[in-house]
Amino acid sequence: MNAMHQYLFDAYRAARLGEPAPPVPGTHDVAVLRSVRDRRRFARVLAGRPARGALRTALRRLLHPAPADRRRSCSC
Repeated sequence: MNAMHQYLFDAYRAARLGEPAPPVPGTHDVAVLRSVRDRRRFARVLAGRPARGALRTALRRLLHPAPADRRRSCSC
């Protein structure tokens, strides 16, 4: 059973009992994603890291690695 089936069952039950219908699946998705983003930014600020640009920096490191002579070498 997926979310739409569950919604239809809940809407049917609410209509039979005279209760308000539940929200449609996906109604609050954007708000949830926005709050997750804000919480992660806040945690980065508390940790002393920049709040923005982490994804872009990680992609830049992945796609454009530094030349071999500028890479840090492990002193194992």
